[in-house]
Amino acid sequence: MTETERPFNLRSVALAAFLPTLLFSIGEGAIIPLIPIVAHNLGASLAVAGLIAAMVMLGELIGDIPSGWVVSRIGERNAMIWASVLTIVAVLVCIVAPNPVVLGIGIFLVGLATAVFALARHAFMTSYVPLAYRARALSTLGGIFRAGWFVGPFIAAGLIHLTGGTQIVFWVFVVTCVGAAVMLLLLPDPSSTFGPPQMAVGADGALRSAGEELAAEESHGLFRTIWNHRGVLARLGTGAGLIGALRASRTVILPLWAVSIGITESNTALIIGIAGAIDFALFYVSGQIMDRFGRIWTAVPSMIGLGLGHVALALTHDLPANVEWFIAVAMFLSVANGIGSGLLMTLGADLAPKDNPAPFLGAWRFTGDFGGAAAPLAVAGLTALISISAAAGIVGAFGLAGAILLGRYIPRYAPHTSRPPGAPRAHRR
Repeated sequence: MTETERPFNLRSVALAAFLPTLLFSIGEGAIIPLIPIVAHNLGASLAVAGLIAAMVMLGELIGDIPSGWVVSRIGERNAMIWASVLTIVAVLVCIVAPNPVVLGIGIFLVGLATAVFALARHAFMTSYVPLAYRARALSTLGGIFRAGWFVGPFIAAGLIHLTGGTQIVFWVFVVTCVGAAVMLLLLPDPSSTFGPPQMAVGADGALRSAGEELAAEESHGLFRTIWNHRGVLARLGTGAGLIGALRASRTVILPLWAVSIGITESNTALIIGIAGAIDFALFYVSGQIMDRFGRIWTAVPSMIGLGLGHVALALTHDLPANVEWFIAVAMFLSVANGIGSGLLMTLGADLAPKDNPAPFLGAWRFTGDFGGAAAPLAVAGLTALISISAAAGIVGAFGLAGAILLGRYIPRYAPHTSRPPGAPRAHRR
């Protein structure tokens, strides 16, 4: 039976990939907004709390390097199971942490596990979803991830309101990871549900599933691939890194800001949850804009919005209505981030060589994650050296610079994706 004849519908991957991803993302979304608050409660200064929050992004960046090797060796489903187990261990470390240092170690391990889980679920979809359905499946997967980050903070806010403490929220992540791992363990062999996986012969001559080979290729020769594509990565890749930086800064600086102006834990989670709902609601709109008008029409407005939102935070910290300004800016940042949903994955797919895209995609993702890891570290350092307002303003300026880079280099490196509104659609390559 050929790939086009193979019976398939998106509902068939719901239990195997979508539901475990939703559970994992709900748990992650529940704890991420509270990491700076928990660190502060353990005695960390505002800057150190920001540094601990940055550990999840740093863990993801470092985890990107071996995750392809792990997935290619033990398979996609086993990698997701073991990533869930590592997350449970990491969260338990966070729960019993007596000081900010131990909390930081636990959060770093969460980042490592997240990198493996993310690549494994991507590889799973590559192995079992026919090419004709792959874009829809991956966009749905991205929407489910955002749904988890929308639901998680609301669960956190409710539990904090009921119990008066933040530790209970970490147990949510434990429960969701147990649920994801048990579901993956109890499900039948995926080949019995979806048919045999699509296979590929690796450079070493070994026969692997297409997803496992994709994972292996993405991590193989990462730094050599970065060098080989240094032209586009130094220019448009820098823009991708700044996208990652502004997105990561937003997830760290909002809870830090809430701590600095005295907002309670439950209200912080509630505000970030509402912001997550706005972000989640716009992911389909973003895709429509990119397909109808071109990538540049989400890339530049998104970065301008993220940059201006950070600058607005910097100017409102000491105002009498700083809480109202915080809520307004949090919502504005979510709109700006939401209209850029899927931008990095889409640009990576546009730019990747068609005959062998995996190595480039690994390098492209690394550049985005590098920015995502660097920005929270910069926020922590600038907060320690100057103030959190200065940190927000400087990050915002980098966001505006990123808008200029993207506006200049998307038409140069991906001209078929940057047509003006009203122009006819270019044929997909």
